[in-house]
Amino acid sequence: MKKFLKLNLFVKTGLFTLVLGTGPLLVIIILDKFGLVNVSNPVGFGIISFITFWPAIILIIIGAFKQYFKK
Repeated sequence: MKKFLKLNLFVKTGLFTLVLGTGPLLVIIILDKFGLVNVSNPVGFGIISFITFWPAIILIIIGAFKQYFKK
């Protein structure tokens, strides 16, 4: 847990955005795979995932570079 606290703010924000954006789509896909829900077309969750994925990856990369060059 202490390693996570030492992460850059960009990395923390990127990870939070990635989990928050893609998490619902992954949960819906897993629940549909097990047959617990019947979702034929999760468009809304896909759009949220699409909008948040690339900004999250960019934030993680920027934070990783800042952390690397700080040392």
